[in-house]
Amino acid sequence: MIKLFKVKEKQREIARNANGKPPGKKQSAGELRLQKDISELNLPKTCCISFPNGKDDLMNFEVTIQPDEGYYLGGTFLFSFQVSPVYPHEPPKVKCKTKVYHPNIDLEGNVCLNILREDWKPVLNINTIIYGLFHLFTQPNHEDPLNHDAAAVLRDNPKTFESNVRRAMAGGYVGQTYFTRCM
Repeated sequence: MIKLFKVKEKQREIARNANGKPPGKKQSAGELRLQKDISELNLPKTCCISFPNGKDDLMNFEVTIQPDEGYYLGGTFLFSFQVSPVYPHEPPKVKCKTKVYHPNIDLEGNVCLNILREDWKPVLNINTIIYGLFHLFTQPNHEDPLNHDAAAVLRDNPKTFESNVRRAMAGGYVGQTYFTRCM
């Protein structure tokens, strides 16, 4: 029995000497799954991921999307991801940090994407979410809106919608709302 304790103490000492401090905190299942998801990312060329808090904070990262077709062609849109320690049992919290005139993104940056809400399943991953966000820019959906005004314009007058998107992306007013340049 005493030899067992000596072996454990020896392992701790080796770990301490290896990096100058005691072994770090154990990673949560969510962190382990997120590491796997990130290592397997297969992003479109118009999307990239960054870690503003450094690679030590994988649970908070940003994704930039630059659509190469559709109404939002030429724009740059930044999303923040906050991943819970219980991921993948609950979806990440995703916010659009770029103010955008879009039927599925409100002016506070909340995103209406079904896989971030009721259709989330643990088999889905970060790659799936990024492709879903990318799809919102290539095919905005007026049938499930957060920005009801933008959705109504898209549904009733696509040419006016396109003009509003261009004005917002160039930096200007759409109605009473000012949008900063994102092109």
